Amino acid sequence: MKISRRGFFKGCAAAGTVSAFNIAPASVFGKNAPSNRITMALVGCGGQGNGDMGEFLNMDDVVVRAVCDVNQPRMESSKRRVDDRYKNNDCMMFKDFRDVCSRDDIDTVLIATPDHWHAFVGTFAASHGKDIYGEKPFTHDLLEGRALVNAVKRNGRIWQTGSWQRSSGEMRRAVELVRNGRIGKIVRVEVGLPSGRSIRNRYNPDAKVPEGLDWNFWLGPAPYRKYVGICDWDWRWVLEWGGGQLIDWIGHHADIAQWGLDRDTSGPVSFEGYGEIPIDGIYDSPTHYWCECKYADGIEIVVADSSRVRSGATWYGENGDWVWVDRGRFDASKPAIRDSKIEAGEVRMYSPGHFRNFIDCVKNRKTSITPAEVAHRSASVGHLCQIAILTGRKIKWNPDKEQIIGDPAASALLGRTPRGPWSLT
Repeated sequence: MKISRRGFFKGCAAAGTVSAFNIAPASVFGKNAPSNRITMALVGCGGQGNGDMGEFLNMDDVVVRAVCDVNQPRMESSKRRVDDRYKNNDCMMFKDFRDVCSRDDIDTVLIATPDHWHAFVGTFAASHGKDIYGEKPFTHDLLEGRALVNAVKRNGRIWQTGSWQRSSGEMRRAVELVRNGRIGKIVRVEVGLPSGRSIRNRYNPDAKVPEGLDWNFWLGPAPYRKYVGICDWDWRWVLEWGGGQLIDWIGHHADIAQWGLDRDTSGPVSFEGYGEIPIDGIYDSPTHYWCECKYADGIEIVVADSSRVRSGATWYGENGDWVWVDRGRFDASKPAIRDSKIEAGEVRMYSPGHFRNFIDCVKNRKTSITPAEVAHRSASVGHLCQIAILTGRKIKWNPDKEQIIGDPAASALLGRTPRGPWSLT
């Protein structure tokens, strides 16, 4: 458990032992041979990170070797969990993600930090040869997203985004029905996401930084703010760190909507909408929201909170038929559509177990089910809806050049200059 694939072969080469004749066959060790086991580090030891890590801890061909967080007590808790799983005390701890991502004995990195760190950890990990499982949304803003996609491509890395709904049976079934024309030509899609929750009083202007938390490091590339008791779940409602429910969920239901439309690497060309934004306190992300978008061929997509449209993704055909899907549920306008069989030769969706798919792709170097480009394009729908809501103007978008047309003020919201010393260049 102390040897990675990369470290195993590097050590053999240094000793002059690597040849076609003297590497012991895998059958000697079985599936847990050092050359077959993928080593992993967790960066971001919160609830989502620990949940994801649990999936990998259950895989015999994966070894979690390190955990990383700027919150020492939280990191120590994750280490105890890893050590308990392997019945040893070998799990390493790092406060700085750069220290763990630059190690030769780490093959993969699991990123589950707050949104404003995704691109910075991801680009550094990719540049140091790590394959990456990264939580959604892909990045905090659209320009960061393009920078991260480029880093993943430039370094030839495998990326899997935590948009796990693509590995869910009901999602696959709904998308297959839509892609195989069961409701005819699609004219409209509705995407229903959660609205803002009644948690808007969970900050405390007089809060003290907890012992063991490096608040300045937690902020990282985001502008400096005084600590007000928020570094866990509720950071999502602050636009400098997250994007509210709109951005938090766009990588789920809007991702499925675009999957059904076969628009994984493109996006709409116009966005206009409105939202209710808190006017007091630290939370400033839209609560209730509605955004209408259009693709170049005229297909409309509405992204709104679920008090306005049905939760999940609903595709509407030109004759009024529809297919709807949400977590654990799907339906269609007619039983004949809902129950129709996908025949031989029709489109079938690739939808394996999400975590297993990542590890398999690390081994076989095939594209994962939710690679970087796809995740970026799904998140971009949310980023542009957010810009339309914040500006109160219709946004015209060129998805090929990834540019807002004729609105410099709106274009300025595509990204921000990170606080030093952090940079994506």
